[in-house]
Amino acid sequence: MASIAWSGTAVSLLSGVKRIEKHLGRAPTFRNGPRVIDIDLLDVGRTVRAREPILPHPRLPERRFVLVPLAEIAPSWRHPVSGLTAAQMLARLPRKPWVRKTADAEP
Repeated sequence: MASIAWSGTAVSLLSGVKRIEKHLGRAPTFRNGPRVIDIDLLDVGRTVRAREPILPHPRLPERRFVLVPLAEIAPSWRHPVSGLTAAQMLARLPRKPWVRKTADAEP
């Protein structure tokens, strides 16, 4: 999970992310298939978009593995449509499957 400062468009950010994924070895597969890396845009400047990239990420409110770190790095962030914080969305999810934090990566 990362938060970055971005002054370009959501489309240009997605294009850059796709280049990064390709550089790191991601190859096209089937929908939800295995991949070396997957970078999702969750929100870009509180933009709401119905086409590529769809923003906010359409499955963000149902993904504990996204909401746990999001609540940790951006506790005041609010979903641009529902207005809920990551912690509020997290509280609405069932306890399982659970998420655990792994050891911090070495610099």
